[in-house]
Parts: sequence; structure tokens; C-alpha cells
Amino acid sequence: MNELDYLRQMRSLNRPVTPHRDLWADIASRIDASAPAATPRQRRLRPWLMAAAVAGVAVLGGGIGLRLAAPAVNDRVAAAEKWKPTDPRLAGAAIQLDATRMELTQAIRENPDSAALQRLLLRTERQRDRLRNFDRQAG
Repeated sequence: MNELDYLRQMRSLNRPVTPHRDLWADIASRIDASAPAATPRQRRLRPWLMAAAVAGVAVLGGGIGLRLAAPAVNDRVAAAEKWKPTDPRLAGAAIQLDATRMELTQAIRENPDSAALQRLLLRTERQRDRLRNFDRQAG
């Protein structure tokens, strides 16, 4: 058998095949037979279970929404804390330190247990404080 014969056989498999008898009647009767009837107690509990499920989804959605909104609030606070030096010679360093601080804050959010990132953020804050002192002394 060569490749052309295989291709012909594969093309013949692509045709629709109808079953010899209707299968849906058997499937529907088996589903009806296997479905247990709800007891009166189960019928009374269904509305309460639905209400509990809706409340659970609402609480979960609210928690996720608050969790997603918290970094945006933190970013606004960080933007408000930006400092602009009066001496133009220090402006470039202040911009660089602010950018570094924002990147480190984001990295710490992703990996809060990293001691190295915490040390780098502390070092950046110290450099920023020294730069502020230079600015005060300069002018």
C-alpha cells in the first residue's frame, strides 16, 4: 500500500455515518430512570443553598476587587510622595531614585519574603534621604 492509498482511505473516513437505529430515545429513557426524585426536604433547602452560593460568589468577588484595587491606591500614594529637588543638578538623581523605588516596590509585591529586595529598598531610601539633605544644604 502506498501513500496515495492511505490518502484515499483517510478521505473516505471524512464522510458522515448514520447509525442503524435512533439512539436518543434510549439515552433519554436512561437519563429519566437514573435521575433521583428530590425529597421534600431537598426542595425546601434549594432556595437557601442558591442564596448561600450567590452570597459566597459576591464575597469572593468583593475580596478579589479589593485586592486588585489596593495596589492602585499604593501607587497613588507613592506618586504623591515623589520629591522634586530645588537644585536642578539633583533632579536627575531624584528621578532615578524614584524609578528605582517604584521598581523595587513592585518586585517586593511579587516576592514579599525577599530579604535582598528589602535591603535594596532600604538602601534606596537612604540615598534619597542623603539627596534631600544635599538639596537642603544647597539652597
